[in-house]
Amino acid sequence: METQIVVTPSLPTFFTVFLCFYLFAYFVVFRNWGPKHQAEASSCLLSLAHGTPAVLLAIYGLIHTQSPPTFASPNTTSQNIALEFSTAYFILDLLHYLVFFPSDILFILHHLATLYVITTCLYVVRHGAYAILVLLVLAEVTSCCQNVWSLSSFRKTDVPMAAKLHEFLTPRFYAFYSVFRGILGPLFVFKMGVFYASGEADALIPKWAWISWTVVIGSAILVSISWILNHWIDWHRERSYKSQKKVR
Repeated sequence: METQIVVTPSLPTFFTVFLCFYLFAYFVVFRNWGPKHQAEASSCLLSLAHGTPAVLLAIYGLIHTQSPPTFASPNTTSQNIALEFSTAYFILDLLHYLVFFPSDILFILHHLATLYVITTCLYVVRHGAYAILVLLVLAEVTSCCQNVWSLSSFRKTDVPMAAKLHEFLTPRFYAFYSVFRGILGPLFVFKMGVFYASGEADALIPKWAWISWTVVIGSAILVSISWILNHWIDWHRERSYKSQKKVR
């Protein structure tokens, strides 16, 4: 059986790796993209470096347990490592927003809320990683598509191929995002809330923890749903405008 850990050297190691990756992206890969896009694209590439590996680490942590995990199961070593991997990423990306986009309050609050949930689960409660990792998978499985979509949007006015890629990805990414963030995510959070509200976890997870987790995660999901809904509306409006333009 895996032993529990409180802190491992993996957090500073992951942070250092992410920082090196970010600096390489900023000063080498995107050095000619202009100040605004240079920073945004570097964040996207950092997110790409986090997203898929985070999903794989989370799945590994969910699978490699001695007994089937529950919402109140103690965290295992592999689960803690997966959480620390994401903690390192969110700390660095939060610093990125504070330096380059301090007025982007929504993203800053999102990262702070995410860090609150992960770090309290990891360092304070030391139970409940199962739920956090499942939600992490549901969130980060869309990361690759979203970041390629974002990167193509930065160059679509200058590079025709980027414009075509962005146009191709837009409805597919929106649909992909809608399924995972707008349907599967809320269903899992509802299931999680029902379990915690039943009192089955009270001996292992304090009420303040699971209540705050549910509120924070639920709020983040509502923001995600609002974000994708607005993008669907804009996409439909743009397609309608182009159709009318063709008719004329």
